[in-house]
Amino acid sequence: MAEPTQPLLTDSHSQPPRSLDDTIERYIGSFGWAQFLQATLVSFSGVFDAQQTFISVFTDFEPKWHCTDSDSFCHDSISNICILPKTSWSWDFPSHVSIISEWSLQCSGSFVKGLPESSFFVGCLSGGLILSTLADSSLGRKNMLFLSCLLMSISTMLTAFSPNIWVYAFLRFVNGFGRATIGTCALVLSTELVGKRWRGRVGIMSFFGFMLGFLSLPAMAYINRGNSWRILYIWTSVPTIIYCVLVRFFVCESPRWLFVRGRREEAISILKRVASIPSSDVTISLPTQEVDERPSVNIYSAMKVLVEKRWALRRLSAVMAVAFGIGLVYYGMPLALSNLDFNVYMSAAFNALMDLPANLITLFLVDKLSRRNALIGFTALGGVSSVLIFALQNMRIGSHGTLQLVLELISYFSACSAFNIEMIYTIELFPTCVRNSAIAMTRQALVLGGVFSSIMVAAGRKNGFWSFGLFGLAIGLLGLFAAGLPETRGSDLCDTMDEEEGKDRQGNNDSVVA
Repeated sequence: MAEPTQPLLTDSHSQPPRSLDDTIERYIGSFGWAQFLQATLVSFSGVFDAQQTFISVFTDFEPKWHCTDSDSFCHDSISNICILPKTSWSWDFPSHVSIISEWSLQCSGSFVKGLPESSFFVGCLSGGLILSTLADSSLGRKNMLFLSCLLMSISTMLTAFSPNIWVYAFLRFVNGFGRATIGTCALVLSTELVGKRWRGRVGIMSFFGFMLGFLSLPAMAYINRGNSWRILYIWTSVPTIIYCVLVRFFVCESPRWLFVRGRREEAISILKRVASIPSSDVTISLPTQEVDERPSVNIYSAMKVLVEKRWALRRLSAVMAVAFGIGLVYYGMPLALSNLDFNVYMSAAFNALMDLPANLITLFLVDKLSRRNALIGFTALGGVSSVLIFALQNMRIGSHGTLQLVLELISYFSACSAFNIEMIYTIELFPTCVRNSAIAMTRQALVLGGVFSSIMVAAGRKNGFWSFGLFGLAIGLLGLFAAGLPETRGSDLCDTMDEEEGKDRQGNNDSVVA
């Protein structure tokens, strides 16, 4: 494969950069205001992503009820209202506060009541599989982010007008389908606009956006308490539509992706737009040879390349295995809070705050931590903490509610930190031409862990081994797959498969010599 032999940009008073990574490092690696604004705007998509991920907690819950008469049919010791006459009890709030009370689903089976949430995650899986490679092949990072946010915002608005549970579940599926690639595109686009010195810190910005959305949703729901659940969907959809307009007109496409696609003039224009030096000091020098390794029009060509290269398939399999283990704990721990001997409301609040220290630690230590060792360490810590929760549940001496919560928070914190590290690690493990697809598949494995975690939590209500025990064993053992991956801290980002393969081969030779 032919590689570019001349730099994209040259400065008349300095040595020409040797690669696209050197070009970005030289001209925009100082992380100026233009880059900061771009990264902030792109990362803000995580706010709306998180709101739609957790909104069902406040719209699909089963409200509290009370007896309306003092006859023998209704009293405080009864927990199942389905055995009571409808005239003997009433909801504590108006029926429109939740889909359960509005559509009288309180006596429906668990399948029906859980259908909207299950549909959302199935939509996430489907959207990830179908849309993930579009950002690498034909649409690019910016357009994919715009279309994903637009589809999510429109489906969110339509959800507010759902007439029944079936339409509601279908729109939740569409919502999950649309948001499936938001986190991927935001993370890849923001990190590809900066040099390697700022890559890790900028990557953390998207995690802070998701955390902000997670924390803002309970506040919005609290203000909306007593009102219709439909209003919450409208409140979260309108800002998302406005955000789509901002993305369309103010976000730049990744110069790396443009260069790999052969659109050099556009790549140069964007580099000059966000460069830290005046554009008058920059002269343009196009490569004289073409880059042959461009993804074809087929949207699955990027995945085909990943599977055909043995080293790429080995890396992808390892990061997906680790992500599946992380997903079990990341989604399973909050769902399993009701299985602990502690107040579920306080424990849920503490869990929501765990993203903050996880993001801060990753932010300040990302440039100092070995990617591989940190990933193994966090997954091991999460695994041990989770298994200890199961052990405490089987001790019949005294109450261990507080200690269980502490261990649960440590395990969830470890999963959040491991997730942050793995996303940055995956960016550095794969070249530009397939990077978005690799990130998408990693997130798919994470979501798949979430699908299985709900089943494990239900089984764990009778035996904690099926929830906390398996959570700990899974994340701890699957985290060991990272041991076979190369270390990437401080390395250059490659743009083509041949370039990455050459670097991998060189690293193996150096190891043999050492």
